[in-house]
Amino acid sequence: MKNTLIIGASPNPMRYAYKAAHMLKAKGHPIVNVGVKKGEVAGVVIEQPVILHENIDTITLYVGEEIQHSYYDYILQTNPKRVIFNPGTENKELELLLKENSIEPVEACTLVLLSTGQY
Repeated sequence: MKNTLIIGASPNPMRYAYKAAHMLKAKGHPIVNVGVKKGEVAGVVIEQPVILHENIDTITLYVGEEIQHSYYDYILQTNPKRVIFNPGTENKELELLLKENSIEPVEACTLVLLSTGQY
């Protein structure tokens, strides 16, 4: 199972981050929710990006490029194996930064990866 940190977590059931959190949990992946919204998703409280979590395999992004800048240091300090850029979150600058730090950038959809067994 892959410990997954969701950046852009939202308690709104209409958001893809919400759907991803529930699907990740249903597939047995432990999650950490990070974002600006208050509340919880899939039974996990949404945190501010201040606590650094260890052993994070994957960060999945649900915030656009303009918001990602405030997360750069947090992502690099978390040091995941990969970062998934979901549709609409692509960011060449961050992808380059990740590669320079031996973190794999992946342009994909977390929901599709989970649905097709490729996660």
